[in-house]
Amino acid sequence: MAMNRRNRHFFQIAIATLLVLALAPLLLMIISRDPSLIPLSDPGGIQGGHLLQMMPHRGRQFPWEMDEYAAPANVLSTSHHRPQNLSSGQLKDSSEHQAVTPRNSPAELKETLGNYEPNIPAPRRSGVGENGIPAKLLASEQALYDQSYKEYGFNMVVSDRISLDRAVPDIRDPQCKYWHYPATLPSTSVVVVFHNEGWSTLMRTVHSIINMTPSFLLREIVMVDDFSEKEHLKESLEEYIAQPQFEGKVKLFRNTKREGLIRSRITGAQRSRGDVITFLDAHCECNVNWLPPLLAEIAADRRVVVCPTVDAIEADTFAYGPQVDGLCRGAFDWEFWYKRIHVTYSKDRLGMKYSSQSYDSPVMAGGLFAIDRSYFFQLGGYDPGLQIWGGENFEISFKIWMCGGRLKFVPCSRVGHIYRKGVPYTYPDLGTGVSVVRTNYMRVAEVWLDEYKDFFYANQPELRGKPYGNITEQINFRRQHCPKSFDWFMKEVAFDTLERFPPPPVNRLWGQIRGLYSDICLDTMGREETDGRLGASRCHGLGGNQLFRLNVAGELAIHSYCLVPAGHRVISRDCSHVGKTALWEFDEGTGQFRENNTSNCIHLNMGTFEVTIQDCDINSSAQKFQIAPPTPR
Repeated sequence: MAMNRRNRHFFQIAIATLLVLALAPLLLMIISRDPSLIPLSDPGGIQGGHLLQMMPHRGRQFPWEMDEYAAPANVLSTSHHRPQNLSSGQLKDSSEHQAVTPRNSPAELKETLGNYEPNIPAPRRSGVGENGIPAKLLASEQALYDQSYKEYGFNMVVSDRISLDRAVPDIRDPQCKYWHYPATLPSTSVVVVFHNEGWSTLMRTVHSIINMTPSFLLREIVMVDDFSEKEHLKESLEEYIAQPQFEGKVKLFRNTKREGLIRSRITGAQRSRGDVITFLDAHCECNVNWLPPLLAEIAADRRVVVCPTVDAIEADTFAYGPQVDGLCRGAFDWEFWYKRIHVTYSKDRLGMKYSSQSYDSPVMAGGLFAIDRSYFFQLGGYDPGLQIWGGENFEISFKIWMCGGRLKFVPCSRVGHIYRKGVPYTYPDLGTGVSVVRTNYMRVAEVWLDEYKDFFYANQPELRGKPYGNITEQINFRRQHCPKSFDWFMKEVAFDTLERFPPPPVNRLWGQIRGLYSDICLDTMGREETDGRLGASRCHGLGGNQLFRLNVAGELAIHSYCLVPAGHRVISRDCSHVGKTALWEFDEGTGQFRENNTSNCIHLNMGTFEVTIQDCDINSSAQKFQIAPPTPR
C-alpha cells in the first residue's frame, strides 16, 4: 500500500512538470508579443554620477570589429558610408511579423532582432577591468594614485592597466534589442574636446567610438585640443591617430590659447562635416548599438536633440554600471544645480508606453548629446560669451524648447562616463568677485528666464547687479527666433521641475548675521549638506558659509538648506524636506531670531562661538543680531 502511495506521488510530480513545460512557451509568446509587460524600469539611469551596485556579467558578447555589424539591407551604397562586409543576406525580412510603433516614433518594436543589432558575437575577453569589473589598486601604487588624482581627477593608474578596447557590459533594457530603426540614417561627426586629459582615458574614448559605431554612420571623430600642456598629447597623439586602424577618420585641431569647453565645442562643430554633430566628453565608453537610436530620432525630425542614457564609470576602480535612480528627466533648482526626476513621476503625461522608448526632457546635463549640424547653427550654437564650463547645458536646453525644437532622452543609447572627483584645472579670475560658473548662470538667467530670473536671484541675492557681459546679440536672437516664453516652458515642458523644485519665496532680509557689537558671524562651517550643526566664526565679508536669507515665508536659509531647531542645537536641512516646521521671526527692534510660535531664540556664546537654542531673553546680548549684505574686509 505504501508503495502505491509513493508511485502516486511520483506520478503527480511528473504530471505537474509536463504542464509547466507545456505552458512555458505560451507564456513567453505572450510576453514577447506585448513588451509593455516588462515593467517601466531601467537597469540604469540618466546623468549624475552615482554607480549602482555592479550587475553580474551575463556572458554577453561585444562587437569589437566594425564589420561584425550587419547594415540594413536597403542602406544606400554610397562610398565611404558603407561598411567593409555589407551583406544584405545577413538580415531577415521581418515585415511579416507583428510590429509596434509608438506614436510619433521613428522606430518599430518587433519580435525579431533589431536591424542594427550586431549579429556576430565578439570573442570573450579577459583582463583588468574587462566587462566593467572593478580594477584594484596595488599597494605599491598609492603614491602614483594620489598624483593622478591631482592631475586628472580620477585614477589614471588603474586606467592605464585597462585595455583601450575593453568590453563593457550590455546593460540595456531587454526591449532595446528588438527596436528597428530606419535603414537610411544620417552620418555623424563625433566632437571630443580635451584639455590635459590622461592618455588612456582619452584614447579609450576614441577606440570605443570606432569599435562600437557602424563605419558607414561615422563620418569622423573631431578632436579639439584646448591648449593642453601634457607631452603625451603632442606629437605622440598625432602619430597614434594616424594609424590605419582609425581609417583616417580621427581629425585633430588645436587651439592656440585656452578657450574652455564651450568655445572649443563651437570650434569642433565648425570643423565637422557630418550630417549630425555628436558631442562626447573625453572620458567616455560607448555601449552596444549606442548610435542608431540617437540618429533615428534626428532623421525623423531635425529639430529633435537627443541625449544617450549615461552610465557611471567609477573614478577609482573604473567599474562600469548603471546609475542609481533609473530613467529620469533632467531638472534644475533655482541655483541652477542640475537635478533628476524619475519618469514614473510624469510617465502618463509623457505618453510612455514602453520603458525603452525615448521621452521628452526639459534640460540635459550637457556632456553628451547629438544634434543636426545645420540645426545647431540655426539655433546660434552655444552663446560664445559663456566661458570655460558651466551653464551651457541650460542655455542650449532652453533655446531648443523655446525656439521650436524638442529635447529627448534615449534609453536604448547608453554611454559610460567618468565623473571626476574634483576639478583638476583652474578657472580664470574675472576680477568681479563672481566665479566663471556663476557669471555664466547670470547670462543664461538674463537672456532666457524672463520674470523667473527673480527666483534665481532670490537664492543668490549677492549676484544681482554683478557684471555678466554683453548679451545684446543673444537677446536679439531670442526676439527674432524664439516665440515661446519661459513661463510656457516651465508649465508645459518642465512641469515636474516646477512641482518638485518650486520657486523660492521672496527674501525679506539677506546677508551675514553678525552678533551685535561683535565681529562674530553665524557660519555653517561648510556642514550644511550633512545635517551639520550651525556654528560661528570671525566675520570675513565674503559671503559663502556666512550668507543667509530670511524670506517672507519665515525660512532662514543658506543656498537650498534651511536652519531648523534640533533640541538645543540649530542644524541645516534641505528646505524641500523641512516643510513649515522650522519658521523664524526676526524682530528688528530687539535683534532676536525667534522660533515661530515659541519662546525659543537663537543664542550665540561670544566666548566659545557655540550656537544654541535658549529661552528668549530681551536683555541678553548673546541673542541680539544684525543682518546685512557683507562687505569684504
